Amino acid sequence: MRNPGRASLLAAIVALAPQGVHADDLGLRGTIEPELRVFTSSASNPQQRDTDISVSGEVTGKYMWDGGDQSLVVTPFARLDQQDYRRTHWDLREARYGLVMGKWEVRLGFDKVFWGVTEAVHLVDVINQVDIIEDPVKQEVRLGQPMLRLRTTQDFGSFDAFLLPYFRERDFPGPQGRPAYDLPVDMSLTRYESSRQDRHVDGAFRYSNHFGDIDLGLSYFQGTNRDPILTPTLSKDGDPVLAPFYAQMKQASFDVQATKGAWLYKLEGYWRRELGHEYEAATGGIEYTLYGVFGSEGDLGVVAEYALDSRGLMARDPYENDGFLALRWTANDEASTSFLGGAVVDAETGALGFRFKGERRLGDDYRLSLEAYFFGNVPRQDPIYSISDDNYLQFRIARFF
Repeated sequence: MRNPGRASLLAAIVALAPQGVHADDLGLRGTIEPELRVFTSSASNPQQRDTDISVSGEVTGKYMWDGGDQSLVVTPFARLDQQDYRRTHWDLREARYGLVMGKWEVRLGFDKVFWGVTEAVHLVDVINQVDIIEDPVKQEVRLGQPMLRLRTTQDFGSFDAFLLPYFRERDFPGPQGRPAYDLPVDMSLTRYESSRQDRHVDGAFRYSNHFGDIDLGLSYFQGTNRDPILTPTLSKDGDPVLAPFYAQMKQASFDVQATKGAWLYKLEGYWRRELGHEYEAATGGIEYTLYGVFGSEGDLGVVAEYALDSRGLMARDPYENDGFLALRWTANDEASTSFLGGAVVDAETGALGFRFKGERRLGDDYRLSLEAYFFGNVPRQDPIYSISDDNYLQFRIARFF
């Protein structure tokens, strides 16, 4: 049966769109996704619970005109959470206008940009803020970033310039939220190095190109560091809390990936200057794929990576001296069955982290996913100590429309 609500929305977009836009130029898709998190260890905070139920929804509307040279994309996202009032939130992942003029493209509005090639951690990905209450461990979900983006593709490669007029600070779980730091983060105490605070205008440039089977990216960013420094202090009520501080930084980075048959080589890293100090970080590794393994249609990939930060245990990123080993299975079946499971070991502290994610489509309109995160042997000085008692399983079933 045809969805009358969807048909009405498409009709409204047609009516509002520029003259000459037809229904074939329009697209609307979305998901509704209930979620269950089950924590397998007792909480350190009596306000926290061992289970949490929530539901999220995301809709993307897109229409194009002038033969596809102009476009408008809008993607709102929202979640309603049973336990954590801060996790009940909404965001504009995208709300952008695009214009293509030959080899040039302009984008204006809320957008998402991804830089990086490695699996365990994306060191060079600095344009968008992390949505940490959506993805607290891997930190791969990003907030929409207001920007003006200019891109050109020439024979010598692609060049991007970004103007970022507004900074979006990171949100953190509330007192009932898990995983979370042992001390709550008081966002009312947020401070900035820049006198313009969240109105500091940031900028970035990126060059990328393909050289045979090698993909290369060179980037530069100058502006507000998306990763805050969390400083212990007292709240207005005299309770111990963490206060975010956002410093200014300059970062030059690279990412390179080479494909050699069944082998994939990855490397990314940066040089950064922040608060008068300079430091470097890099991560890299290999992935080898066994095609048609065990006589099946499936492929098995073996991933091995290593991350190093010159700050050592003073780094805010937990991957300061860590190895990552994982297996990736892709069944290549009609249900798009896949899983990725691996372990992270800190060579300096001995801390262990285990992660697993499996997905399978159910029919044409549903997808079932399971994620698991566990920690072990984490000493107090390790950066992940605060969340080491927040082992959890996560179940999601998404309905597409």
